[in-house]
Parts: sequence; C-alpha cells; structure tokens
Amino acid sequence: MQGLKITKSRDPVFMIDEIDKMGSSYQGDPSSALLETLDPEQNSGFRDHYLDLPFDLSDVFFICTANTLDSIPAPLVDRMEIIQLSGYVDSEKLEIAKRYLIPKSLEKNGFKRSSVRYTRDALVFIAECYAREAGVRNFEKYLDKIHRKLAKIVVLEDKAGEKFSIDKPAVLKYLGKPIFDEDELKAATGPGMAVGLAWTSMGGDTLMIEAVANPGKEGFKLTGKMGEVMQESAGIAYTWVRHAAAERYGIQSDYFEGRQIHLHIPEGATPKDGPSAGVTMATALLSLVLGKKIKDRLAMTGELSLTGQVLPIGGLREKTVAAKRNKIREIIIPKANAKDLDEIPEHVKKGLVFHPVERMEEVIAIALGE
Repeated sequence: MQGLKITKSRDPVFMIDEIDKMGSSYQGDPSSALLETLDPEQNSGFRDHYLDLPFDLSDVFFICTANTLDSIPAPLVDRMEIIQLSGYVDSEKLEIAKRYLIPKSLEKNGFKRSSVRYTRDALVFIAECYAREAGVRNFEKYLDKIHRKLAKIVVLEDKAGEKFSIDKPAVLKYLGKPIFDEDELKAATGPGMAVGLAWTSMGGDTLMIEAVANPGKEGFKLTGKMGEVMQESAGIAYTWVRHAAAERYGIQSDYFEGRQIHLHIPEGATPKDGPSAGVTMATALLSLVLGKKIKDRLAMTGELSLTGQVLPIGGLREKTVAAKRNKIREIIIPKANAKDLDEIPEHVKKGLVFHPVERMEEVIAIALGE
C-alpha cells in the first residue's frame, strides 16, 4: 500500500527481489501474505491490515526474482509464470565488461575511459579463472580491485595522466593466483572413472566420478557430500549395472557378491545434488566392472531410470560451456534435450560433437566401445 501511495498509480509494476530468500518465523509467514497479494483470483479484494480496507490489486503487475525455485513454497510457485534465464557464456561476459562494467568501474575509481586498456586475453582470463559464476557480479568486483590498485599507483607514484595496459601477466599481478586453475582439466585416466556435467549456482561445471571395488562383504558405499536426489541416482545406477552386467555384458553375478563397490565424487566438502548424474555414475560403475577406460575427451549428462531409459535434464547450455572450458570434444545428452541445442550459440557448439541417446546401452556403446 505504501508502494501504491509512492507511485500515485493503481496499476504500477512491482518488483519483489530474491523471493527465494524469504523465511517464516514466530513473527509470521510472509509467503501466505504474498499468496493473497499475488494470486489474481484473490487480490481483487485484498485487505491491508494497516488500513483495514479492501483494495483491488488486480491491476498491479508483479515481477519476482529468485536464484532457485526449491526454497519457494509450492503454492506460491503455482501462481506464477516461470521464466528461466540462463547464465552468460564467456563471450557474453566479455561484451558486457567492455560496454558496461569497465566504463562504470573506471569512472567509480576516478579514471577516464581512455586511461586503461584491456587485452581480450586478459578479460577471458578473468572470466575463466576468477569469475566463473553464471552472472557478472564477481567479474565487476575483480575489475574494481584492479582499478583500485591502479588508482593507488597513480597517487603514490604521481603518475597522473599515464595510460595503463592490462594483459594476462598484469591480471595475475593485481589479482593474485587464479581461483580456478585453467590447467586443471578433469579426465578419466583409468577404469571406474567418468566425466559428468553438472549445473551449479556458479553455472556449468564438470564433475569427476570415481568407482573402486574392494574385496569383502557385498555392499555399495557413497562419498562426496551428495544430496538426497544424487544418492537415489547412485542407487539406481548400481542396480542397473548389477542387472545389465550379468544379462548383457557377460559378467558373473558373483562379481558383486565378493566386493564392496565405493563410488566417490571428489571435492568432498562441496554440496552436490540434482537429477543429472545417473548416466555418468552407471558408466563409471560399468567401466570398473568391465575393466575398460572410457573414451578420451568425452563427457555425459542425463538421468537414468531403473530400466535403462535416459531421462532429460536442465541447464544444457551452461553444461556445454563447462565442457568446452574443460576441452571436452564429445558430449552424450538425452535425446529429449536435442531440441535445446538450437538455443546454444554456434560459437559454443563449434568443435563439439553431441550424441543424443535414449537408452543406457547406447551410452555404453559410445563411451566404452561395443
């Protein structure tokens, strides 16, 4: 009601930011109040408790933003039209930096636009090794950091009017060691290893999955801080591999009876969850059982059903960017996601081969050979 009073209009646009951070406490549950406000069926007779008068809110246009839908109550999500915005690829970050972030940051730190010039390599280096998240907030922070250090040099060394050129060595000098090591490529170097693609809050990422078999009592052990969804995926992958190993790949059923299988996703302290690693886990397990290494420079994404169906996933664009960053050449994707390839820019797809698959047997044929 205060907002309507400020706008002096009965049909403004209201922006409710970060709706996923909303929590309930002893003071009340804001989501139930929002439900009444946002629902077009109810808000025509909205009663504000301060004024205690009914007011028609149906002409107000509400826009809400959120990073994730998981923490928003389901009845509230149900009232909304969801528009998914994918993260920026590195080439888009570069253009945003050139046109908006660099001029803004230079002005903030007392420089003229012509005072500092960045090479393309320097900007790519910042995007890949310091600011890998889906947005550009961290990119801007690192540009500010460079410009503050340059401003200090100008003041202490009396270099007013001097022009600075920022290349890759200069970025290392001002920002220190990279947060993400560009040489740290994930590769399957032996049986029991597979490279998966994940979608995180930082955008796309490559996920290494490792499996080993230890002699002893039959069992299946999981490590690597996996969420509930991922643990279920691992259980399905293990069951499918046990079933398929004997039926299709000629492995004796007593292989599992005398061994404990341990599946691990490195970077253990990082929470990992989401329904897109089933195919990768099953491939790692079968690679271990058959004693065969998967194909070089191959990554995969997809969820697995108990009968071997490959199910669709989200975030294909971000995952493709992550694969390219990791110098992957081939990506196995669910056939249901083949339509999403049209939304990925050509320069991102260049040099990559996509394999749309419907069944797990096709994945194994591509990854391990017939």
